Amino acid sequence: MTIVYEDNHIIVVNKTASEIVQGDKTGDEPLSERLKSYLKVKYNKPGNVFIGVTHRLDRPVSGLVVFAKTSKALSRLNAMFQTKEVKKTYWAIVTAAPPQEEGELVHYLVRNEKQNKSYAYDRERPESKRAILHYRLLAHSERYWLLEVDLQTGRHHQIRCQLAKMGCPIKGDLKYGAPRSNPDASICLHARQIRFIHPVSKEMINLTAPLPDGNLWAAFKQLT
Repeated sequence: MTIVYEDNHIIVVNKTASEIVQGDKTGDEPLSERLKSYLKVKYNKPGNVFIGVTHRLDRPVSGLVVFAKTSKALSRLNAMFQTKEVKKTYWAIVTAAPPQEEGELVHYLVRNEKQNKSYAYDRERPESKRAILHYRLLAHSERYWLLEVDLQTGRHHQIRCQLAKMGCPIKGDLKYGAPRSNPDASICLHARQIRFIHPVSKEMINLTAPLPDGNLWAAFKQLT
C-alpha cells in the first residue's frame, strides 16, 4: 500500500492486488491493522489507535480505499457511501471488445454466498438487487480493451459480474470467465479515482491512484 492522502480525520491508500482491507478467514494482516501500526509509530500514540473501514475492495482488485481516523468521520462517511455521495471511478482491462464504445448496464444481481460469486440477470429475480454502471472505452490493443467504469450502485462483485455478463470478462478474473489467471493472482480492475466532500472540513477531495505495475497497464497509460 501507499498513502495518497492523510489529514486528522481520514487516510486514503492505494492498495495492491494482494492486500485485504479487513480481516478474513485467511488470517493475513489486513490494511486496517497495518494502518493502526503505522499511525501508532508515526504519531507515537499510546494505547489503541482508531481506524474505521468505510468500504472495501475485493482482494485481487487494486486502487483507492478510504479509512476514517475518527469516529465522527467514520459515521459521516458511512452515511455518504449509503447515499451515493462518494463517486468512484474504476479502470478495467477486459478480454473482449464491448458492444458499444459507451453504455449503461442495468442488471439484477443474485449473490451466492457459498460460491462467493454474483450472477447477473436481465430481469428481477427473488433476492436480486438492481445494479447499474456506466462504462466507456478509453483505449485498446490487439487483445485487450481498457474501460472506464462509473458505479451507480455498490453491489457484491458488481463490475466483475456485469462486465462478464456483457461478454467482456476482466483480464485475470477466472471466477467470471477470463481464459487465464494473472501471474500475481490479481485481476485487471483498479479503483482509479474517488471524489467526495470531506466529512468534517467540507472541502472537495478528488484523488487519483497511480496505476499498478506491469507492462499492460504501462502500455495503456501511454495510450490514454
